[in-house]
Formats: sequence, C-alpha cells, structure tokens
Amino acid sequence: MSNRSLNGLLVLAFALMLTIGAQAADPAMYPDLRGAWSRFVVRGLGGQPSFDQTKPWGPGQQAPLTPEYQKILDDSIADQAKGGQGNFVDHALCHPAGMPFMMVATRPLEIIVTPDTTYILVGGSDHYRRLFTDGRSWPKTIEPSYSGYSIGKWIDVDGDGRFDVLEAETRGPFKGRRAYDATGLPLHFDNQSIFKERIYRDKADPNVIHDEVTVIDHALTRPWTVDKKYVHSSNPRPDWRENSCVEGSGLVAIGKEMYVLRSDGLLMPAKEDQPPPDLRYFKQGTK
Repeated sequence: MSNRSLNGLLVLAFALMLTIGAQAADPAMYPDLRGAWSRFVVRGLGGQPSFDQTKPWGPGQQAPLTPEYQKILDDSIADQAKGGQGNFVDHALCHPAGMPFMMVATRPLEIIVTPDTTYILVGGSDHYRRLFTDGRSWPKTIEPSYSGYSIGKWIDVDGDGRFDVLEAETRGPFKGRRAYDATGLPLHFDNQSIFKERIYRDKADPNVIHDEVTVIDHALTRPWTVDKKYVHSSNPRPDWRENSCVEGSGLVAIGKEMYVLRSDGLLMPAKEDQPPPDLRYFKQGTK
C-alpha cells in the first residue's frame, strides 16, 4: 500500500472518530429535563415527604428492616412523641440529609444533563448530586460524603437514536446518620449503602419523570425498590428560592440534647422532664 493511500485511510479514520465523538456528545441525543421538578404527591397522604410516595411515612412505609433497625425506628418515633428529634436529629441540626432523603424533593429539583455529567440541584443543606456518565471506572478509594459517589450511563431503549434512561449506581462510604424520612426511618449506621437508579421520562406523560430506586443496605433484610415520581412545573421561568436550614430555626443542640431557643434568647426544654445543659465550666451566680 502506498504512503498516499495509507495517509488517506488515516485521515478517514480520524474524521470518522471525530464524527462518532460529535454524535456521542450531541445534546439532541439527551432528554430535555429543564425546569423545576416537584415531588409527586399522592392524594390522601397529606403530602408528607416519604421515600415510597404511595405509602404513609415511618411505619407505614413497611420497610423491610432488620429487628435491630425496626427498634431504632420505634425508639425514634417514641422520642419524637415526647418532643425530641429521634433518629432524625442530624438533619434537625442542619446537617445534609444525604441519600436517599435528598431526593424526596422537599423543594423542586433542577436536572442539568451534559454528556459527561448529569447534575441534580437540590438546594438547602443538600446542595447537589453529580452522576458521572463519562465512562469512568470506580475509584480505588471514595471520600465519604452525604450524597455519595455516582456513576451512570445513558441508554437508548427503543433504538430511535435518543437516550431514554439514565442508569446510575451510588456508593458510599457516606457521612452521618441518614434516614429515609423525618420519622427517622433508618439506614444502617455503617454508612455502606448502595443505591441503583433508573431515571426516565414517562412515555405517556412527559410532565412526569420516574426515579426507580433500589436500596441495598445492611439495615434491610432484602433490597428495597420504589418508583419515585416528579412532576414538571408549568412555569417556564421557575422561581428558585434560597433556603438555609439554620435560618429561623429555634433548635439548639448542646451535647446529646436538643433544646428550644425562645424569642427572648432563653433556652427552654424541648420535651418533658428534659435535663438542663451541663454548666460545670461556667461560673455559677450567687444568690
């Protein structure tokens, strides 16, 4: 083969690679998920932000918990009945809730799709998620975080040349105690949860997206799968409100106890027969 022919083949191959690369990164191949996506509320459940939207929160979720973690839930609900925070105390202290509670959508989500990364902007204490779709492998070590480390890929299910489904897996180690909902429905304290998701737009109703989430966690007797749904806002220019957990909060944590800060600047108990803070390092006033 002559050098001219060889050079021609190399140029053709290079041009083909550029064409394939351009097609792979073509924004038209990806679903248009712009706008605000709010939590789908099931009528009759009061709009409570539960993991499985079709069931009441807490015990009504019927989570397949181990006996040990069922007791943690029961104790959490009992403590909340007395005015405490139970197993939800970390988020009550304005720590990020992390996965999976951050996807409950207590405020509308914004989804930004790029060829390399899909971003889910959450707001509040849970700022955002990054789902990497650039073909990377799992890192040897993962830095602990509340949202976890996510790797995914876009799939063209019906072969029409456009991606339909984002399959993603999120791994820990995670930070903090995490819960599915505000009752303190617990995940295992070892923070080694795994979440597998299939995110896609509803074929019959493009104003609905699904997030089929499977939780693999040592606090469960088996993997737990739910279909979370989100509804698109009709407002083409959503009002993205700023939200800070500490703003307006009257809760103060001292040691292992949570107290209420009154408008006059004084502490009061959050629950009946709550012990006062330990003041051993403060000089006591004389009567």
